[in-house]
Amino acid sequence: MEQHAHGYLAREADEHGFIHYPDEENRIWHDLIVRQQAALPGRACQEYLDGLNKLNLPQDRIPQLGDIDAVLQQTTGWRTAAVPALISFGRFFGLLADKAFPVATFIRRREDFDYIQEPDIFHEIAGHCPLLTHPAFAAFNETYGKLGLGADKTERVFLARLYWFTIEFGLVGARPQERRIYGGGILSSPAETEYALSGRPEYREFKIGDVLRTPYRIDRIQPIYYVIDSVDTLFDIAQTDIMSEVRDAMRKGLFEPHPSLAD
Repeated sequence: MEQHAHGYLAREADEHGFIHYPDEENRIWHDLIVRQQAALPGRACQEYLDGLNKLNLPQDRIPQLGDIDAVLQQTTGWRTAAVPALISFGRFFGLLADKAFPVATFIRRREDFDYIQEPDIFHEIAGHCPLLTHPAFAAFNETYGKLGLGADKTERVFLARLYWFTIEFGLVGARPQERRIYGGGILSSPAETEYALSGRPEYREFKIGDVLRTPYRIDRIQPIYYVIDSVDTLFDIAQTDIMSEVRDAMRKGLFEPHPSLAD
């Protein structure tokens, strides 16, 4: 059985937990991952590359979630959770709090090859799952999920900016020449992988109060990236009083949007 999701079909597993993907979808996976891997050297952070090596993703077919789970369970105690497509904030936070990373079981069409607004299986597995083998990245996601469960609607909007500028579009490296990518939104897009370290965007030191007040758009290439010193910095962020920072950011209000975000 398949579920409709904004024009995409999420594949459902059979009674053995196996998802049968059509040949063309496996070919799309192959073309995406070959292109992505060509863009990674010198750009992706070492922790991501280490995780990619542990996952040992196939090139010829979309991986089965059980294969991903076996590696995640062994490294950080995480697993994946198959979801139809976009899910509610409540479900999203609940899964993360339970050390389960949501993965939509559909893959983009060729006409959406370069960019898709809703996260597909390539974005989730190739973009995020390698770093879920790293304890700091895993701990940050779990903490984020627990905070989100307890947050109200307005607080969740501010929390979303923290996730956006770290897990999705974060950079790492104390010095410019050491700067690398760890955000899955960048790493699942070869064009943005190249752009992110090109010197054209604005690079800002990570300050949680600033991050929470920075507007973004999902339909534009990012004009601003926040840079943490190391992936282990995510441990430090997770251990700060994030909700106090959120309430402070709500009192102060948002920064002016970057000019490139205007229509």
